[in-house]
Amino acid sequence: MNIDSALEFLKKDSKMCKLIRIYDPPILKPRDDYFYTLVRSIVFQQLNGKVANIIFMRFIDLLPRNKINPKYVLMLNNSEMKKVGLSFQKINYIKNLAHFFNENSFDNNTVDKMSDDEISKLLIKIKGVGQWTIDMFLMFTLNRLDVMPYSDLAIKKGMKSLFNLNELPAKHEMKSLSINWSPFRTIACMYLWKIADDGFEW
Repeated sequence: MNIDSALEFLKKDSKMCKLIRIYDPPILKPRDDYFYTLVRSIVFQQLNGKVANIIFMRFIDLLPRNKINPKYVLMLNNSEMKKVGLSFQKINYIKNLAHFFNENSFDNNTVDKMSDDEISKLLIKIKGVGQWTIDMFLMFTLNRLDVMPYSDLAIKKGMKSLFNLNELPAKHEMKSLSINWSPFRTIACMYLWKIADDGFEW
């Protein structure tokens, strides 16, 4: 995805302009394997990245041809999934998601016609899929350009640093502080992640 126009727009903000000059531009690549990316998000919830990745790769090894799809996931029994390191709660969440994909048409043709808000309202109904997971899906899978993940701790830390705040901003403050970045708040967040955690990779 070409984000040159987004960067030119964001440079109008003096604080964001400084970040754009310091860091290389983000690279966004949309994905169409929606079930895969949402399952991965559930596995990674509240876990260290390295630990979560080990569990995720072990989970993939359980599936025929190492392919994550709803049919294969629903064929697994809970004890198999527990052995690779998944909690029973996450097992239920993943199977809830598999049932959703089995029972609904949620593919490129459907999603492309939906607004961010419509997607959020649909996915939030799935137990185990919260707003943070939905925001990451919108940003990194669909490459929607104007997403602000209000619950993301690193984004809060990035805004605190960028605006020299005394404490982490509340949601209403984040809305106010990011208004000048709309309609490219997703791109702005890529830079906030950079200053909050220098190990972040696009």
